[in-house]
Amino acid sequence: MGNTFYFAFEPALMTWLQGVLGETGAKIVSQFSALGEEYALILILGFLYWCYDKKFGIYIGTNVAVGITLNPLIKNIFLRIRPYMAHPEIKCFRPVEPDADLYDVAAQGYSFPSGHSMNSAIAYGSLGRYTKKRLFEVLAFVLPLLVGISRVSVGVHYPTDVLTGWLCGALVIFAVPFIMDKFGEENRWKVNLVVFLIASIGIFYCKTEDYFSGLGIMGGFFLGIEIEKRFVDFKSTTKPAICIVRLLGGGALYFVLNKLLKMPFSAEFLASGTTPAYLVRSARYFIVLTILIGIYPYVFLFMGKEK
Repeated sequence: MGNTFYFAFEPALMTWLQGVLGETGAKIVSQFSALGEEYALILILGFLYWCYDKKFGIYIGTNVAVGITLNPLIKNIFLRIRPYMAHPEIKCFRPVEPDADLYDVAAQGYSFPSGHSMNSAIAYGSLGRYTKKRLFEVLAFVLPLLVGISRVSVGVHYPTDVLTGWLCGALVIFAVPFIMDKFGEENRWKVNLVVFLIASIGIFYCKTEDYFSGLGIMGGFFLGIEIEKRFVDFKSTTKPAICIVRLLGGGALYFVLNKLLKMPFSAEFLASGTTPAYLVRSARYFIVLTILIGIYPYVFLFMGKEK
């Protein structure tokens, strides 16, 4: 099933924390986890890429794409099961997959390092590093901190999962832009291809859904930015009405595509945890991101003048 390793203070601290908060308090604190989840990241990326500043969106999107794939690559090496799976006294108040069995590791994923903590450190840290504005630099510290505390409080991560997630996130936001700058914009597609191929090694040993989701997102994002650059080349906008339409259209398209691409397959197959099901999951996310990043922006060319 997996490995169990921890410092003695960790389950004791988590049990104490849940006792102080109570179930209601833990569930309230758990809402901070949303800051590091899929929909929050999509909203940030969608606003930056589709509306505010395409270059800024690509910067953050690249960091996030690398992070959400790197995280399960590490998790599937250490195979650390979640705290509530190893300690009956620790309760799970916010499972990764609410519709799946709490003890289904393939669906709930492994624990080390924390994906939410890593994702939030990357997303908000990238905001602060790119803008170099004091407000965003403060948010880059505060928001991942809240996310990390929430992950410990709801019983799904040890404190060391969170600390390692933050450290991995910091590594990504410094290393990835450095590598991209080193090779130059004209070689971005080559670097992206190499990164994707290296990340694909996980196909041979990763056994959790999060890896295959991340790999599909990474591949779709990388292909999408190349399609957009070569065939679309839309402009950013400061017009609120156009920005809202772009965001609503992108959000609707995201949900519709996800539904449509699931329709050919039974719910049992998609949740089966088999290699074909995992590959279908990757392909679904790959198609969705390719369309949203590379093809959907073509519609923007007919929305009026942009800046």
